[in-house]
Amino acid sequence: MSRSPSSSSPSCHADVARTLATSGLGISPSELHGSLSGLLCAGASADGDWLSRLELAVDDADLVNSPAMQTLRDIARVQFEPDSGGVDPLLPPAGRSLEERAQALVEWCRGFLGGFGLGDVSVAMGGSTSEVLADLGTIAASNLTFDDEAEDERAFEDVLAFVREAVALLHREARERTLTLVRRLH
Repeated sequence: MSRSPSSSSPSCHADVARTLATSGLGISPSELHGSLSGLLCAGASADGDWLSRLELAVDDADLVNSPAMQTLRDIARVQFEPDSGGVDPLLPPAGRSLEERAQALVEWCRGFLGGFGLGDVSVAMGGSTSEVLADLGTIAASNLTFDDEAEDERAFEDVLAFVREAVALLHREARERTLTLVRRLH
């Protein structure tokens, strides 16, 4: 399988934003990518009408098959393949303001938690898993303020690194939970 462009690609964010602006879904590119990433992280499929799996009311039946939505789905899928390098939240490009990128990360986390909750696999909610979900919930509920540009940029990078590590942990837990359930069935 050929690899899709990175979700950090400025054109991907812009393409998804344009498509969503005409869709009437009322969701940002970052939140949609987060929702789809959460769904996939929990072990669900993004085949077929994945927008409906995310419980999004879609008036345009062709939206899920639009080039931007197919690219978004492909990017999200690749992130959960072995040796993928992990999740790269779809955020506005680095040239955009810190405030815009940080708000997009908050939206991504909010979407991720919703998508994860809709996933097929029930992850045991003990120990580090529940702590990680709670931490992502804290980020998703954040009301951000900015004071010092350099310090705020470092803090943003730290939070982004945490989100990537948290999703990797949740994906490992979900995968291990799935393998355990499969072994019990055989």
